[in-house]
Amino acid sequence: MSETVGPDSAAWQGSFWLPQNASPMTSGQDALFYFIYSLSVFFFVLVVGFMVFFAWKYRKRKEGESTVDIHGNTKLEIIWSVIPGVLFIVIFIWGFFDWIKLNVVPQGALEVRVVGRKWDWLFIDQKTGAETSDLIVPINVPVRLTMSSADVIHGFYIPDFRINRDVLPNQYTVVWFKAEKAGSYPILCTQYCGTKHSQMVRYVKVLPKEDYDKAMIAAQGAGLTPVELGKKLFAGKGACASCHSVTPDKVRLVGPPLFGTYGEMQNVVHSGGKKETIKFDDNYIRESIVDPNIRVVVGYPPVMPSYQGQLNDKELNALIEYIKSLKK
Repeated sequence: MSETVGPDSAAWQGSFWLPQNASPMTSGQDALFYFIYSLSVFFFVLVVGFMVFFAWKYRKRKEGESTVDIHGNTKLEIIWSVIPGVLFIVIFIWGFFDWIKLNVVPQGALEVRVVGRKWDWLFIDQKTGAETSDLIVPINVPVRLTMSSADVIHGFYIPDFRINRDVLPNQYTVVWFKAEKAGSYPILCTQYCGTKHSQMVRYVKVLPKEDYDKAMIAAQGAGLTPVELGKKLFAGKGACASCHSVTPDKVRLVGPPLFGTYGEMQNVVHSGGKKETIKFDDNYIRESIVDPNIRVVVGYPPVMPSYQGQLNDKELNALIEYIKSLKK
């Protein structure tokens, strides 16, 4: 049986060393941190040691005595330029490969929407529609978090998984992880967001697959999945269907057709007349709903009304998931 860490405040209090790493995919970060830390200690001792030694060796011993005239040493200057240069290259390459690992989400990852708000987190499982206050995930399964804020900037930080990403209003940021050890791990906010910032603590609960399925069923209740809710909003409250077609024949209406467009590149024109090519992704869909005439698909008039304030985060996320589902 896997060791379980309980939701105790002592589990996330700071210490001199890094906390346990429950997601071995980030073990390279730990090694790089300690490598840089060791280099820093070594060179601090070396430089300060030489400073103290030279201050003593070349001190003024008696009145009227001149200090020794020291000339440059080309060999020494080359050495202290080349060695740091090599170390910087090693650190860059090491960090770059870890950066790629952390930013390329595996195919088939579990999709979870995260909403930060003063002073709590909301997690929405995109497969079942279950909403929870703690992040519940299965063990040994990659999890993709698509995050946004309902108010101010928050910082999503799981110390035991070594992931930290800003959570922004009106924009999505993405991070992923894979927990390989069952337990309960703290989620902290790293951006000061008001008076109760320090109390904005929730937990990642990593469960065996069977327990995870039970937890999702219990949390889901009789609610609609995000795609089902998005489809309902698209045809009803949002009135999107009157201007956008969602069928494979891609019928041209007032607005551009949406079938199969998610993930494609689109030519758009800014309100000021500048043209560019962008990716039709979560951020563009959200922007097109709340402020639709900033960037309009070329060939279509800027006539869509803004839905700012008419749809909450759950409804916005549901519409995005529905549009993403419109594919072959």
